[in-house]
Amino acid sequence: MSAHAPQPTFELDLDSDKEKVDPELLDLPDPPRQERRTTTVLLAVVAAASLAMVGALSRDAAYSLAPSTPTELGDLQTASASSFSANSFVQGEARLGGVGALRYEHPFESDTYRLAPVAGRNDVWVEIRVPAGEESARYVPGTKFEGRLIPFEQGGLRHRGIADSVQSLTNQPVAQNAWLLVDGQAPSDSRGIVALCVMFLGFAIWNVRTLLKLRRKVS
Repeated sequence: MSAHAPQPTFELDLDSDKEKVDPELLDLPDPPRQERRTTTVLLAVVAAASLAMVGALSRDAAYSLAPSTPTELGDLQTASASSFSANSFVQGEARLGGVGALRYEHPFESDTYRLAPVAGRNDVWVEIRVPAGEESARYVPGTKFEGRLIPFEQGGLRHRGIADSVQSLTNQPVAQNAWLLVDGQAPSDSRGIVALCVMFLGFAIWNVRTLLKLRRKVS
């Protein structure tokens, strides 16, 4: 009698091990490819727009880091433009000219603004803020100004289109390499812009990270 019992044998039925598809799975709708594509485009657009806003506000944010003590320019009528520094906090004296002067308003503000060239030159302009209720034909601006000095073409969103308005009024373009002194704008006034830049940068980072995660899942 054999000491070892016979071992059972098994046959592999390949047909029975084939993966079978559940009919209920076939009835499920296709993945929402169009919705995913729309989401991807939207994330990319928001990220690009946020980065564009950071770029547009970067000069304003940088101005908040300028020294709190203004640089003395003296008489703006005779000061050399070669000594001007872009995006700086300055102080100067001048009599403003009347030719080409503009009066305008900004949305959601009750005060009005006047833009006028320094008398005797067309490459230095001053923007002054007129408190609400004081604007009239008899209003006479002061002669001492303290604020932000920037190249005219770098005026940003608040001054967009002003050069075209000056040209329409005087039939003369603003001088090339002209400067704009925004009276009353101190570096501390731009600290809120820094918070906006951080917020938009956060939007951009979040949207880019979400977009990358979504793309990895698709692939």
